[in-house]
Order: sequence, then structure tokens, then C-alpha cells
Amino acid sequence: MSLWPVGMIGLVLGGFVAGAIPFGVLIARRRGVTIQEHGSGNIGATNVARVLGVRTGLIVLLLDAGKGALPTFLALHYCGWPSIVALTGGAAILGHCFSPFLGGKGGKGVATAFGVFLAIAPYLAGIAVLVFVVIWRITRVPALGSLAGMAAISGLLVARGDGPYTALACMTTALLVYTHRTNLAKLAR
Repeated sequence: MSLWPVGMIGLVLGGFVAGAIPFGVLIARRRGVTIQEHGSGNIGATNVARVLGVRTGLIVLLLDAGKGALPTFLALHYCGWPSIVALTGGAAILGHCFSPFLGGKGGKGVATAFGVFLAIAPYLAGIAVLVFVVIWRITRVPALGSLAGMAAISGLLVARGDGPYTALACMTTALLVYTHRTNLAKLAR
């Protein structure tokens, strides 16, 4: 099924708004915690798990992945054009990283990006998880595992030459390097 241009714009904007919902902040606030003031200060699942426990971190992980997967799945189902699907998924990731609900600040984008690629190509998301686990087990650094997983998706899509999805993966990899710049600087020291 194909949408008119207004519907396509709506999908992309909807992806951004969905991505911008700061689930880590909202769930922590319900527990009386301002998550940005604890642990690493990040709003994502890793910091929430560190501060509020693994169960709460897993809930945030699922919600953050879901807000990437759902709009991307809807774009796939209702439009199907790879460029609109990629724009919708990219908008969800950007919404998470630069949420207007948090004054343009946000999380690192890993879980939301995972959700986006889970909707686009589940096998790629599975490969990214395997790469993450291997690198994390070797280094014990979740940031390196996350970056390696996203780089694996990018590399596989570049090898396959998959147009808009390749562009999305490469831009997402670059964005995740940017959002992890503090972690990478600490590791370099």
C-alpha cells in the first residue's frame, strides 16, 4: 500500500516524535529519580540498569527499541519505499538523541537504532547482537560492543549495496560514534 506525500511526511514526523519520548527519564521519574543526575547521566537502558536495577533497565531497553521499531515497521507496511522507511527510522533515532522534550538532549541511540534495524532486516539486528556480545565479553565495555554491532550492520549493507538502508546504517554509525565521544575519549586516556 502506498501513501500520498502528506502521509509519508507524517510517517517521518511520527518517527521523530516516537523516538523523542524519553522512556528512561519517565520511568526513573516515576521512581523519584532524575536519571540525568545519577550514574553516567545518560537516559538510556545501561545507565537506568546501573541506577535502578537490571529489570528496570530491560524495560527501558525494550521501550527504546520499540520506539524505533514501530514507526519503521509502519513505514514498511504502509509505504514500503526504502527511502521513506530509512527516513522514518533515521528520524526515530534522531528524536531519541536530540529529544525536544529534553531541550535537544537525549540518549546515545543504540537501542532505538537496534529497533529500527530489527524492523528493516531482523537478521542484521541478530548479527549486531552477536557482535555486541563478542566485543562486550572481550572488552567489558558496552559502548565498544554497541559501536561494533552498528559497524557490522553498516559493513554488511555496504557489501550488499542496499541504497537508502546503507546510507541510514552509515549515518547511524557516525551518529553513534558522536554520541559515544565521551566514552571513547575516556577509553583513549
